[in-house]
Amino acid sequence: MMVTSKGRAREWHLARRPSAQASADDFSLVEAPIPELRPGQVLVRNTHLSVDPYMRGRMDDRPSYIPPFPLNAPLEGGAVGVVVESRADGVKPGQVVEHFLGLREATVVDAAGVVPIDTDGLPAEIFLGVLGVTGLSAWLGITQVASVRPGDTVFVTGAAGAVGSIAGQLARLRGAKRVIGSAGSSAKVRHLVDDLGFDTAFDHHDGAAGEHLAQAAPDGIDVVFDNVGGAQLEAAIDHLRVGARLALCGMASQYDGREPYGVRNLYELITKRATARGFLVTDHQDQMPAFRAEVGSWVRSGEIVHRQTVLDGIERVPEVLLGLLHSGAATIGKAVVRLQDQA
Repeated sequence: MMVTSKGRAREWHLARRPSAQASADDFSLVEAPIPELRPGQVLVRNTHLSVDPYMRGRMDDRPSYIPPFPLNAPLEGGAVGVVVESRADGVKPGQVVEHFLGLREATVVDAAGVVPIDTDGLPAEIFLGVLGVTGLSAWLGITQVASVRPGDTVFVTGAAGAVGSIAGQLARLRGAKRVIGSAGSSAKVRHLVDDLGFDTAFDHHDGAAGEHLAQAAPDGIDVVFDNVGGAQLEAAIDHLRVGARLALCGMASQYDGREPYGVRNLYELITKRATARGFLVTDHQDQMPAFRAEVGSWVRSGEIVHRQTVLDGIERVPEVLLGLLHSGAATIGKAVVRLQDQA
């Protein structure tokens, strides 16, 4: 399929809002005309689309840190692609760029909304993962929010996911004495220990997070990097050391219509003189250059191992998103949808 501003491209729309758990029927794949370029705009042929759990929250019509997806309109998301046409100074056809108008095959973007990427020999899709906002989230939580120090014992929930898998490795590189992870399958547990260098990990599905943490961290936990919330966060709070720091990055256990699990032991934050801080990566985009400079060197040296689950075809976007909302799914690391070459 040749992409031009006079052509057509497919894009995902939200057809209806979920009543409880999301389903594939909530989405529709629509072919639409590509708008003519106006001055200051570029046409990007997307090559890789980012699919992330936070997208589930945008399917509901409720106030949040980011507006809900509109019905029957193109859905947003991170993407990398190649500039096909340009009517903007400083952006040339053939450049690889990243932008936030993904979940479609091609898009017209104001030049201010694209960031050229110098891949320097790296696959472009990792700028959606370890060197993208998921990696930045991990870096912020480990280095600034929780400020991991040498000798710390660190617990990462959802540790086989896009953010958690990087957070655990960054904790080790920052001098953590012991890194513990939770995951949603035995295969993911093995991946954490065998491939990513976690000291130990456990499958949270057995409901015994507290027992696992008591065994893995008998002297207590200094840092919690939490992507999950619920029962795992409650178990972590029970095992904090005095002065512990908690970086609250996500609450995946409460996504997709699940009943919220009320954490019942917040008083422990007082007795342990702990600090719990939530953070949003969107507040810290200005730190992307510093993050990429540091973490990029570790990626190139092999000191950080990154894993992406790449699925081919724009048709698979709902499948990928729905799979991410259930921790037992096969996805390890960052989930990316790769589009067929349209040139």
